[in-house]
Amino acid sequence: MTARTQNGNLYTNIHNNIATIEFGHPASNSFPKELLERLSSELLLVGSNDAVSVIILKSEGAKTFCAGASFDELIAISNLEEGKQFFCGFANVLNAMRTCGKLIIGRVQGKTVGGGVGLIAACDYVLATENAAVKLSEFTIGIGPFVIEPAVRRKIGVAGVSELTLDATHWKSAYWAKEKGLFATVLETQTALDSEVEILSEKLASYHPEALAAMKKAMWEGTENWENLLAERAAISGHLVLSEFTKIALSKYK
Repeated sequence: MTARTQNGNLYTNIHNNIATIEFGHPASNSFPKELLERLSSELLLVGSNDAVSVIILKSEGAKTFCAGASFDELIAISNLEEGKQFFCGFANVLNAMRTCGKLIIGRVQGKTVGGGVGLIAACDYVLATENAAVKLSEFTIGIGPFVIEPAVRRKIGVAGVSELTLDATHWKSAYWAKEKGLFATVLETQTALDSEVEILSEKLASYHPEALAAMKKAMWEGTENWENLLAERAAISGHLVLSEFTKIALSKYK
């Protein structure tokens, strides 16, 4: 399946029980609302496909995995409902990732900011390159990583979230992310990354599908309240994005 629009690209390829979902956007693989909606729908569709045992989530290009939310759309938000609905886009993707029923391997080739860190955290196993630094810079524009915080905290704990969130202007290295548990493995090159992703996905796809699905469910036990929790967090971000502080901060990016 292929879908290319002015609001970003989304491709799915299924081969040997492995579904590779690849997203992309000219603005450093950032996410406008439409692309978030398409990704969450695709995850649920692929997750219900009996021909799929495991999902690989990746992005286009070489330098950036994901630059988070679309700044153009953040700037355009004019009321509380628009704000909540925009941030619910990330909430819906995270919920799709946890409920789709298939284990998700994250292939992270480069830097990641904001909501993209949430996508990484919601993957079940993540491989990355040495260039895959991470940053949560939301405080610098007057909001916070409220929607993705539960997913990131689930992976790296409260201390890790605090360090990443409060130090909002500095990148944390791929090896920092591995030490905290966000990444399982860090490779030197993209060639090595792709090789390891292929080996792992093929190995997982050879296992009993019911065992994989049961393990997915077990690993996400305790997150059943996320439908409501992440919507509540989206409302917080939707309120803050309308503040004078945030409007002034975002105006610098016009």
